[in-house]
Amino acid sequence: MGPNLGILAIIFAVLFNTGLAFVISLSGTPPYFPGPWESADTIATYFRNQQHDVLICAFFHFGSAIPFGLFVATTVSRLRFLGINSAGAHIALFGGIMMAIGQAISALILWVMAYPGIASDISTIRALYYAVYAIGGVGYSVPLGIFIAGVSISAGLTKLLPKWVMIFGLLLFAFGELSWLSLIFPRLLFFIPLTRFPGFIWLIIAGFMLPKSAQNRQELIGERALIKNVSEPQVAT
Repeated sequence: MGPNLGILAIIFAVLFNTGLAFVISLSGTPPYFPGPWESADTIATYFRNQQHDVLICAFFHFGSAIPFGLFVATTVSRLRFLGINSAGAHIALFGGIMMAIGQAISALILWVMAYPGIASDISTIRALYYAVYAIGGVGYSVPLGIFIAGVSISAGLTKLLPKWVMIFGLLLFAFGELSWLSLIFPRLLFFIPLTRFPGFIWLIIAGFMLPKSAQNRQELIGERALIKNVSEPQVAT
């Protein structure tokens, strides 16, 4: 049966957002993780002065890649166990592995940036910064969208997940793929958080709702059909 998918998704979300909390400012005042529009001096200054916070962020973000990778492997295994042999499961595996590896790599590069002395070289820190921003930004949202789409279509069309979860997943897929355009049009960066943060919610919901066995699948389908029949107005004959 494997580990509980819902709990894995929660652990992933908690680890990632804990790391993020060390480098963001909810008040909007410095210091906070610089954006790609910031000058090289601003970027270098942040990493010189906030080495500890960046190090802790890298620690938690690398750790978050592990439960997500387990989530991907367990989800695809469960889909196969429940009889899903379509391309959707393999597409989900591709997107999930790509995102998990990218998340680990971006966290390790971030750790390098927090290493004493690295931030003193402005050209080096700037190059590493953009690598982290690309791998942890578009390199996160695009493959996450692919993973969610693969699971949503495979599980939604076979009624392993409710229709609304499938639609929610396809919307996140659209946001994730549109974030790709931000590589050329930086103003479209907002598609990255639109994929990332609602994505945590989708992963948790799907993790708890995906059936664990064929018997559980039939029970859930029966329950959903009963709820649908009860909610529909009865027409007098």
